[in-house]
Amino acid sequence: MDNPKLLSLLGMCRKAGKLGCGHDAAVGAIRSKSAKLCLLSSDSSERLRNEISKETSYEKSEIPVKKLEFDMMEIGRATGLKSAVLAINDDGFAKAMLSLL
Repeated sequence: MDNPKLLSLLGMCRKAGKLGCGHDAAVGAIRSKSAKLCLLSSDSSERLRNEISKETSYEKSEIPVKKLEFDMMEIGRATGLKSAVLAINDDGFAKAMLSLL
């Protein structure tokens, strides 16, 4: 765990109701254009990474996709939900997380 601030931000984002955890929540946020950033766990599958990349590039939505150094278990401890893909639905949280990445 090299970046505890990022995990802390993920927890705060979840408590604020600005985090979409899981495939369906992330894809829904991307399609509704509420997602500002998509994060993938280090142990996410290649198929999931390709699908999220396609969703974010569809209609040139300009949503950055970043692969984290954390696995699903570490993300689960920080957010309370074990997930391979996360959608950040707030500009402030997204900018703060991008600055830490």
